Amino acid sequence: MPTAPASKGLDHRIVWRWHFYAGLFCIPFVLWLSITGTIFLFHPQIQQWLDQPYNHLSTTGPEASVNAQVRAALATIPGSRLHAYQLPFTPYSPAQVLVDKDLHEFRIYIDPRTLQVLKTDDEDKRIDNFVSRLHGELLIGRYGSWIVELAASWAVVMILTGLFLWWPANAKGLAGVLYPRLRQGQRIFWRDIHAVTGIYVSFFALFLLFTGLPWAKSWGAYLKAARHLSNGHAVKQDWTTSSADIIATRALHASNSNSDMSSMPGMDMRENPAPVSHHDSALAADSYLAIDRMVATVAPLGLANPVLVSPPTKPGGNWTAKSDTRDRPLRVDLTLNPTTGAILARTDFHSKPWLDRVIGTGIAAHEGQLFGLANQMLGLFTTAGLVTLSLSGLVMWRRRKPEGVLGAPTPIRRVRFSAGLIALLIAFGLYFPFLGGSMVLVALAERFLLRRLPAAQRWLGLNAIDA
Repeated sequence: MPTAPASKGLDHRIVWRWHFYAGLFCIPFVLWLSITGTIFLFHPQIQQWLDQPYNHLSTTGPEASVNAQVRAALATIPGSRLHAYQLPFTPYSPAQVLVDKDLHEFRIYIDPRTLQVLKTDDEDKRIDNFVSRLHGELLIGRYGSWIVELAASWAVVMILTGLFLWWPANAKGLAGVLYPRLRQGQRIFWRDIHAVTGIYVSFFALFLLFTGLPWAKSWGAYLKAARHLSNGHAVKQDWTTSSADIIATRALHASNSNSDMSSMPGMDMRENPAPVSHHDSALAADSYLAIDRMVATVAPLGLANPVLVSPPTKPGGNWTAKSDTRDRPLRVDLTLNPTTGAILARTDFHSKPWLDRVIGTGIAAHEGQLFGLANQMLGLFTTAGLVTLSLSGLVMWRRRKPEGVLGAPTPIRRVRFSAGLIALLIAFGLYFPFLGGSMVLVALAERFLLRRLPAAQRWLGLNAIDA
């Protein structure tokens, strides 16, 4: 950690201590989020590599009807229901049929000509969904999301206090400010690596932290409630705040699918295509005969891949289609007539509310999908920088840590909070509820618990030295 110069006085010392405590708490999570985030950044290439064996299909012979492809997929998972049909990416690619069963979703790869089942994936175990849950929920659901949100909130504090400490008020030249000094000993080397990396990566790191918050279980619900209050009605968002939202959507789809589908427009039960091996699945597939008309409408539009066509979710409902591309500004949602397949409504990204467009653009950039490979490389630069910051911070801490104590910077005197600082803390606490709540808990613990534990106070470095 940097040495506090006397010229900056008490303020610098306070900020240094906050930076230390926030960093020590955040570093394990920053490392975890950086590693899992990097994997997620390149999940399109990873998934493409995994799918490579199935992307060289023969184009000889006519394609089977889409309904026949759906029937073949449903026969693979007896008792399942169609969630969506994904159009093949190229003439050599398989169709992908998403089916639901017992709140689980499966992706079936089908050869459109031979109806051969090429592959069956559990949707929750695909690279993008699995790594997303690792990244945002630590694989423990909402509790993991809360932990990640708490760490992200304190990471903002860590970065902002780090920028304050870096600010070159008394610097002589750019060495140690914009480039590291490599030949002045280990202490200067690690200090400069930490500080210089921080200045180059901080803006991008803050961007990732802020654009990741709408997915968080608590902050995302906080945002949705605020929007509901300001709009006077419930809002529909194009992103989820937890895996529980996905399960709830599947449960709703399953309950609606169990209703009398034969009464639904576009769900004609009269025709009887050739039977498949599983009787129940054949009956369910016969309910989706209208999908050929829907695909015939959607395929020529040239929407950004992947393009999904979905059946009605309730009796009397319309079919829907959408571009589900990760580059969210290219997304399109269509409502289709259940009988004719004609387009009843089209919603493009630019027609969404301004806040949805801002957040959607931020999410696309966060995922590395807004401007192609350059976006991914910028994300990689940021995560690599965060790993460098974390490891260099740990090295500095271990090098200066005295035996028997945590090694926090020693306070000069009791902290005196100015009105401006209090206002800033309140603003941050309101914007980041988990940060505000944790600051209150820490203050209460220090005042009412740690004062009774002198040994703990000494180990944590909370004892002020009167000046």
